[in-house]
Amino acid sequence: MASERPSDRALKDLLEALQNGAHFASSDSQVVADPGRAVRKGIPEVVFALNKSHDQLNRAVGQLLQVNDRVVVSRISDDVVRMLETAFADCRIEFREGSWTAVIARPDAERHRTGGRVAIFAAGTSDWPAANEARVLAEEMGCDVDLIVDVGVAGLHRLFGPLRAVLDGDVDVIIVAAGMDGALPSVVAGLVPVPVIGLPTSVGYGYGGNGQAALMSMLQSCAPGITVVNIDNAVGAGSTAALIANAIAVARDATPGSP
Repeated sequence: MASERPSDRALKDLLEALQNGAHFASSDSQVVADPGRAVRKGIPEVVFALNKSHDQLNRAVGQLLQVNDRVVVSRISDDVVRMLETAFADCRIEFREGSWTAVIARPDAERHRTGGRVAIFAAGTSDWPAANEARVLAEEMGCDVDLIVDVGVAGLHRLFGPLRAVLDGDVDVIIVAAGMDGALPSVVAGLVPVPVIGLPTSVGYGYGGNGQAALMSMLQSCAPGITVVNIDNAVGAGSTAALIANAIAVARDATPGSP
């Protein structure tokens, strides 16, 4: 008997939760979070911290923690992390310095595992914040993620060893983050038999240096099998990759003898 698809389980869970009232958000006049999004979509709601006051941010995180054990906060600063550590002192704050993204988790919360396999390549170290945010999203959606940094086209020989390694690990989907000319996703897409998601970053000089050149290059790629998200849209890249990888994991689990 084939395994139940995540979407089927999610719909059943959502209907039950709605019946019990668990997924109705707060009546807060400024913040109305969507704590049921992870069940409904398979993608958790991500709190976008930029342009929110500390009070609004606290309200959004608090609403989500009423239903979920883990909350992702995007586009944060060091002072926001310090504020969250104070406001949610009973929770763990998972954050790496220089990152855009933090996860606030209840003390006993564990990240679930789906068996989905995602690889992320960052062309340069400056692309790491975007690549790391995509990693956080994919991991929060249950995937195992390999993140490889500094393998851009300026020194293309650096790419081949890590690329061979992730393909040997039967990766399901690859995200490639790149700024400047944005060439690396096309190179990777021309070599691999799995879907590639291009993530243009706002890294570069002068005209087109805010990610426009990278975006246009990826959109004009002549390599088939590449999909492109907007500039710095690491949340979109990570969540889409995880949806693909998780669907493949379900099919893999349903196939006798699959690795």
